[in-house]
Amino acid sequence: MEKKKYIDHTLLKADAKQSDIETLCAEAKEHDFASVCVNTYWVPLCAELLHGTDVKVCCVVGFPLGAMSTKAKAFETAEACANGAQEIDMVINVGELKAKHDAAVLADIKAVVEAANGACVKVIIENCLLTKEEIIRACRLCVEAKATFVKTSTGFSTGGATIEDVQLMKDAVAGHCKVKAAGGIRTPEEMEAMIEAGADRIGTSAGVRLIEK
Repeated sequence: MEKKKYIDHTLLKADAKQSDIETLCAEAKEHDFASVCVNTYWVPLCAELLHGTDVKVCCVVGFPLGAMSTKAKAFETAEACANGAQEIDMVINVGELKAKHDAAVLADIKAVVEAANGACVKVIIENCLLTKEEIIRACRLCVEAKATFVKTSTGFSTGGATIEDVQLMKDAVAGHCKVKAAGGIRTPEEMEAMIEAGADRIGTSAGVRLIEK
């Protein structure tokens, strides 16, 4: 697979304007990235701008904390898909995972997978807040919930993707989910290292820089 097709070209900043989203989509079209990743408000615009291309519209749900109600996450997912989202990047309830309330975490992920109605669901487990044991447990819950990807980070917490975490996640899902590395990947060398470690997708706001070496 070409490197450009690993990239989810991302803009999630609170102060992003319509002109910024238009630029994001134009860059994604020009470089034929895998997707653009935006907040749900911008999904209809991205769907319009990317219509007729194979660049997918991805959006975040329950972002960036994951501590929203399950019903709210499911509603946000269904609304985004109805508006043209083809991929959903949801955040787990980190506190419930750390409390070992696995049934609640599983139900939360399952609700989003069901609301996505066949669309790709990537589950952000926010590794920087978790122990290795918790990362492994989160990955296994994602597999059980039939998510498409496990994802390292929101990029809005205390840390981003690491090689070690990508390798750990790859082993934990054992081929049943793909792995997305996101957070702090800003050079071609960092992207290459993540792919070599097992990442199937790269979330980055520096997509153009990563392929224009």
